[in-house]
Amino acid sequence: MSFGQGGPYGAQGDSGPHTTPWGAPPPQQPGQPQPGQPQPGQFGPPPGQPAQALPPQQPVRPQPPQPGHPAPAAPQAAPLPPQQPYAAVQQPTQAQSQAPSPWAQPQGGGTPDWAALADTADRDRRRKWLLIGGGALATAAVAAIVATAVVLSDKGDKNLPAAEKLPSASAGTPEPTFSKAVTPPPNPREFISSQEKDTAPLTVKTLFPHSKPSLDKRVYKRAAQDTATDCASVAQGGLGQVLADNGCRQVLRSTYVRDGVAVTVGVAVFDTKAAADKAKEQSTGNIAPLTGDDAASFCQGTACRLSANAEGRYAYFTIAGFTNGSAVTPDDTKALQAGRDVAGYTFRRIMARANTQAAAAASPKPSDSPKNKA
Repeated sequence: MSFGQGGPYGAQGDSGPHTTPWGAPPPQQPGQPQPGQPQPGQFGPPPGQPAQALPPQQPVRPQPPQPGHPAPAAPQAAPLPPQQPYAAVQQPTQAQSQAPSPWAQPQGGGTPDWAALADTADRDRRRKWLLIGGGALATAAVAAIVATAVVLSDKGDKNLPAAEKLPSASAGTPEPTFSKAVTPPPNPREFISSQEKDTAPLTVKTLFPHSKPSLDKRVYKRAAQDTATDCASVAQGGLGQVLADNGCRQVLRSTYVRDGVAVTVGVAVFDTKAAADKAKEQSTGNIAPLTGDDAASFCQGTACRLSANAEGRYAYFTIAGFTNGSAVTPDDTKALQAGRDVAGYTFRRIMARANTQAAAAASPKPSDSPKNKA
């Protein structure tokens, strides 16, 4: 549609600015949206409703020409193309309305949203530093509490005694010396098992030195003592022959009395322990009683208590009976107890001899001392 030259309201030859309201539209640049179409991110009319056309543009009244200036020729107005109505815009779906993830690769091979990526990385970095800083603060708080407790505990121990100073060694302090370890004494029984080792003096006085020995709190009185080198002469009932056959060297006898009971012990001496043990096993008869002032007639042809024992190279025999000469009955206990007391005393005296010789052998001899060697 055309209004001719000068427009619908102006005459030909009018001067002044002129606006072509209905001229041809400027050329469309590639990639620019068409007028009347919804822009990206905008929403058109709701689905199902017709698109509204743009209202018509109001024409502009031309200015009258100025005097002295010719009126420019009015350009030919090209007919306007028909206006395109707004196209109906489809309602975006839920998947399209959601914001794209900054980490997702854009469609069509475009570049990712670097700003969103930087914001996410910055948030992660701040969160990490917050965790590290919180852990460090907690550790420092625990260390401060422990240090405070240690300081307080140290202040509470002010009354503890000071450490004792050890004396320092002076120039005149002698150095400690160490002697050789003392070897334990040998078995005492070894010294009474053979004549070669049993070298201590042996007499009736050294073997029975006590005149009133106390035997288990019972005191006895020594009545008589003797020594016989003829062993068979102081034995009765076949014991003499046993002693002689096993090499008896001598017999040491001693008699003790207490409460009307007398006991004689005879110790037969042999060269070896084996000979003494054999004499004890073969013993028969008895040792002859040794009478004295307080025991004049005991065990003279009457029943008495007998015993036989051996220790080392010594075999000893006892005979116990009443001092008045009466026989000892089977149910009697006084003669039995007296025989046991004197036999035990004899055993202890033989072992005392063994211990004395063993102790002497373990002690260093004067010739072995360092002074004598120097």
